[in-house]
Amino acid sequence: MDLAASPPETRYVESDGLSIAYQCFGQGKQDLVIVPGIVSHLEANWQVTGYKPLMQQLAQHFRVIIFDKRGQGLSDRFEGVPTLEQRMDDVRAVMQAAGSARAVLFATSEGGAMGALFTATHPEVVERLVLMNAMARFTKAPDYPHMPPLERMLRGVADTWGKPEAIPYFAPDRADDAAFCELGARYQRLTGSPSAMRRVTEANAEIDVRAILPQIRRPVLIVQRRGDQVVRCGNGRYLADHVPGATYLELPGRDHMFFMGDVQPLVDALLRFASAEAPAAAAAAGGRFLSTVLFTDIVGSTELAGRLGDRGWRDLLQRFHGLCRARLGEFRGREIDTAGDGYFAIFDGPARAMRCAAAMVADLRAIGIVIRAGLHTGEVEALGDKVSGMAVHIGARVMSKAGDGEVWVSSTARDLVAGSGIVFEERGTHALKGVPGEWALFRALVPQEG
Repeated sequence: MDLAASPPETRYVESDGLSIAYQCFGQGKQDLVIVPGIVSHLEANWQVTGYKPLMQQLAQHFRVIIFDKRGQGLSDRFEGVPTLEQRMDDVRAVMQAAGSARAVLFATSEGGAMGALFTATHPEVVERLVLMNAMARFTKAPDYPHMPPLERMLRGVADTWGKPEAIPYFAPDRADDAAFCELGARYQRLTGSPSAMRRVTEANAEIDVRAILPQIRRPVLIVQRRGDQVVRCGNGRYLADHVPGATYLELPGRDHMFFMGDVQPLVDALLRFASAEAPAAAAAAGGRFLSTVLFTDIVGSTELAGRLGDRGWRDLLQRFHGLCRARLGEFRGREIDTAGDGYFAIFDGPARAMRCAAAMVADLRAIGIVIRAGLHTGEVEALGDKVSGMAVHIGARVMSKAGDGEVWVSSTARDLVAGSGIVFEERGTHALKGVPGEWALFRALVPQEG
């Protein structure tokens, strides 16, 4: 395909009932999947100064796969905002549609958190990860000073979104180019309305992937432009300090958009990183991956069995297992073990796991069974059909603290469900038997669907 003559064809793949737009081009032996930031528009991208030359250069070395996330650009709009795990589903769907079994993942800006989570959760399909002008947390916190507070971001959206005066913030080197600023403003308007950006910004305020950074087991390159005022250098340095074995590269320049400014140092670094030999630690990661573990337990099972007798208890357990397995299938959970009156399952997304647990609580209450449930997101290791690891112990201990008919979660799981609509009640800090430190726990209140 001659990219100089015309942009690549826009194609669609279905993900969770939505049409996700993507493009695939280039002849390289390695696949490069580009995860965009908070705005993207596959076809308008090619009209923005700097984008086409960069893509032409990348296409000489990679098969490039780029997409619009759900709710953005040419992909389907929908009610609400996407969760991180829904965005991960879109990446998997696009990779499968493009025939990509394994790729270098390039995630920029707001896409960085999802890129980190995707790599930790699905290391089998990620060869390497590049985070460009990205952050671990979307907004400022007492222990994370590297991003602006939410109020300032919302004020910026309200005052400047879709207007030429917004563009110098993202591309300061073109601040004096009135035609470029007008083009950039039009690009923003094509990607989303001010109210849509406000909703995404408010939901993103909850994103915090700091706890999962140590569990990324693929080679990682973190690239940061030194003068970027949107995502300042402290963000990149934080990522480098907390991702094991990460390479940190600070480049000159002020433009936040990765295809703006002097892109040659970025291209050179990307090519070196993609062709380098993988570190031994990454190769030895084996079957370790990030997962959300769910434990459930029947409250008062001994007393209930005594009241029902052997046959009645056996019949009730049969209904119990049928309902639980139906919900696991619905929410893509994988049953690991059952001890007769409890379940241990894993999920590739915490929001799905919480919804599954809440549905189990409701279903079982209807047949006279009360359960408690506990969830934690952390690294597990596959051992045949079983999984093990500290995350498993933590999940079991969280469940043991839960009240009757309640779903309790760790702070790690809570921080990864931005945009899900799930509300949390603080349940204090707890010592978990056999687990170091004090753990903040929360009760998950999952909205009933329908």
